[in-house]
Amino acid sequence: MKSNGHSKSLLWTLRKRFTSDIGIDLGTANTLVHVAGRGILIREPSVVAVNKDNGEVLKVGEEARMMLGRTPANIVATRPLRDGVIADYEITLKMIETFIKRARHRVTLYQTVVVGIPSGVTEVERDAVLDACRKAGAHKAYVIEEPMAAAIGAGLPIVEPIGSMIVDIGGGTTEVAVISLAGIVHSRSIRIAGDEIDEAIAAYVRRAHNLFIGDRTAEQVKIEIGSAHLQEQILEMEVKGRDLVTGLPRMATITSEEIRLAIQEPIAAIVEAVKLTLEATPPELAADCMNHGIVLAGGGAMLRGLDKLIAEETGMPVLIADNPLDCVAIGTGKMLEAMEEDPAIRRMLEKASRG
Repeated sequence: MKSNGHSKSLLWTLRKRFTSDIGIDLGTANTLVHVAGRGILIREPSVVAVNKDNGEVLKVGEEARMMLGRTPANIVATRPLRDGVIADYEITLKMIETFIKRARHRVTLYQTVVVGIPSGVTEVERDAVLDACRKAGAHKAYVIEEPMAAAIGAGLPIVEPIGSMIVDIGGGTTEVAVISLAGIVHSRSIRIAGDEIDEAIAAYVRRAHNLFIGDRTAEQVKIEIGSAHLQEQILEMEVKGRDLVTGLPRMATITSEEIRLAIQEPIAAIVEAVKLTLEATPPELAADCMNHGIVLAGGGAMLRGLDKLIAEETGMPVLIADNPLDCVAIGTGKMLEAMEEDPAIRRMLEKASRG
């Protein structure tokens, strides 16, 4: 019996030694990879550069992002995810494989992967993510809804009988959810987020300044001078692009107030999603949310004045998570750690992965 117990202990030790647990925030704009015991190791754009002649993947991540809008005819730099879901399966598979290989730091015989996905995905879209992870080398693959992962990553008390409200604004989707007792009571997923804000900025610059700017420039404008609420100080920024009349390169100066007005439509859609979720929330849980506030996560949470605007529109306190960009990735990592010890967490992941 002693020998048998020793063998089991040895097998457990060997399994742990050669096991790699990975949590992935598979975002439209950026992909983050969390490795158990080591934290977030990969934080790169969800961009892949491909040779159109033979289908060969040339670059993945930051190196591919640098190629956007700067490639010859036979090379295309593309984002294989649209609105939080897989738009190009084969390229997404290559991207996941590359990121998982980069995250490995030792020989791995057994690998478990948990991926955060939007709450509004279809069964086909969910299965595509799971299949891509398995083909990328995962022995077991699970999905978790992004608002749940973001709430865990933000440190909200999701397992308690208390209503917690999370608003996760990513690149392709905005996820709004009220969570209690480790379950989503009500949620709303809209495919309006950071990308649509960038598009609104680019469209405004075209219309008001007759200047065509690229996606990267529009995103930079959003980061540097973008705001959702009237600011005391008006900021200015010079942008470079192509003149729509002459076709020649030109520069224009734009202000933060111009950008605030330009992005009102997508911002209004995000605020409306928050309001509709609150309207559908049971009164006791809504009271909890009023007491503890709405928590913002994701890259969109960092837009100047968005917290203040949502607070004014809802009459509720609004907080920004400590690490808004990392919440989903941290949440997937915590789920991996908890599922080893808590059968309830494992069952929740298995249920989410079955649909």
